[in-house]
Amino acid sequence: MSTLIPFAGLATVPWKNGSGSTTEIAIDPPEGGYDAFHWRVSLATISENGPFSVFPGVERTLALVDGHGLTLDIDGSDRVLIGRDEPVLAFSGDSEVKATLNRGPSIDFNVMTRSETCYHLFGRRRLTGNPSGFAPRGDVSVLFLAEGDSLSVSSDDERIGMVRFDTILFRGDSSIWRLEGGPGVVLIADIFFNSDDDGDDLE
Repeated sequence: MSTLIPFAGLATVPWKNGSGSTTEIAIDPPEGGYDAFHWRVSLATISENGPFSVFPGVERTLALVDGHGLTLDIDGSDRVLIGRDEPVLAFSGDSEVKATLNRGPSIDFNVMTRSETCYHLFGRRRLTGNPSGFAPRGDVSVLFLAEGDSLSVSSDDERIGMVRFDTILFRGDSSIWRLEGGPGVVLIADIFFNSDDDGDDLE
């Protein structure tokens, strides 16, 4: 099953710690909130220096979508640069993270999975403008158009049109999909549930 989530229809909400805001793209279960989700994907605009929220027991992946990136101080010892050369970082939600902007606001895509119920694998693919294939691999797979004006995503039975910052969720889908459009970048998160826990349906 595939579900298109248009970015234009999403709302912005405060961060867990109240220091910023985020646009929640999808969360499972839908009523889970910050403390009871299995997985969550979101897009945040960071416009000032400050701390990230702490999410105990959660694994996170952050990917730069726009701007010059961030310098992250993780647990007071490790300093990591997220920029155009290294746009993706995985880290523990247990960590205390302080962000310093690199020359202006940063827009970042965020994937979080709670370790006791699921985990995720993350990928970033640059599209050249030539058609290419895409195969969802997770129990839930997330396809996000990070760069590019538009993208057509089609299978033998369905065609979905995306514009920048739109997302498609694939749940239990083993189809081979075709990606067609101009140059761009897609972010892919494959989410796998532990043992027999398959999460709740996302309406």
